[in-house]
Amino acid sequence: MKAKVLLSLILLCGGLAAPLARAEDAAPAAPTLPAACELPSYLLTSESQLHKVADTVKSGKPLEILVVGSRSTTIPSSESSSYPARMEAILKEKLAPSEAVHVSVEIQSKKTAEETASTFVKLMEAKTPTLVIWQTGTVDAIRSIDPDEFRNAVTEGVAALQNAGADVVLMNLQYSPRTETMISAPPYLDNMRVVAQEHDIPLFDRFAMMRQWNDQGQFDLFSPTRGPELAKQVHDCIGRALAQFVIDAAHLGPAEQQN
Repeated sequence: MKAKVLLSLILLCGGLAAPLARAEDAAPAAPTLPAACELPSYLLTSESQLHKVADTVKSGKPLEILVVGSRSTTIPSSESSSYPARMEAILKEKLAPSEAVHVSVEIQSKKTAEETASTFVKLMEAKTPTLVIWQTGTVDAIRSIDPDEFRNAVTEGVAALQNAGADVVLMNLQYSPRTETMISAPPYLDNMRVVAQEHDIPLFDRFAMMRQWNDQGQFDLFSPTRGPELAKQVHDCIGRALAQFVIDAAHLGPAEQQN
């Protein structure tokens, strides 16, 4: 019975990710985002800094970004609309014309944080990125991994990335009103926030952003008939927000940005 319940949760959460990724975590809003993507400014800023990103951009070197995530990172058959691709496009628009930005994606489908973290040493040797954006938490929540074990796994993963010389941004779970009563997200959200604070790294609160858009009526994330256009719109907003988040956390001023 437990196995059947777990399978149902995996399929349901996969159903959430699939329409968004396939077809497939009272301040003023940032002025760089379109109306449909508006967010409170506190969701687009971080007290933690991306020092290596700042040094790379200011020195005119290529900015290599690696996104490590699950199926919800992509939109098969429309990769140019996925949030990593949209982030790359916005960063190229925002940063100085001479700045080269390249975003690559490493899909770790159906892997827990512990399973993903175990690949980081070899992955970093192969990719050598300046910045790693690690999207995690959903699989652990679906499998009801012990929250303390999850926190330890995220801690070890962040340490491995930092030891390899990269800046790190943690990205938490997707928000879905359809699965709120079926999986318990708060323990995983809270533990990711704790790890981010302990390691002084930025946390991109995808969960809060998507909930904000749903609650404010920008996107109907409850509808079971979501189509590919909604997926593209949500990914576009996440990509734009993430690009702005990286620029802010790296404290890149007018000299590094195009006007």
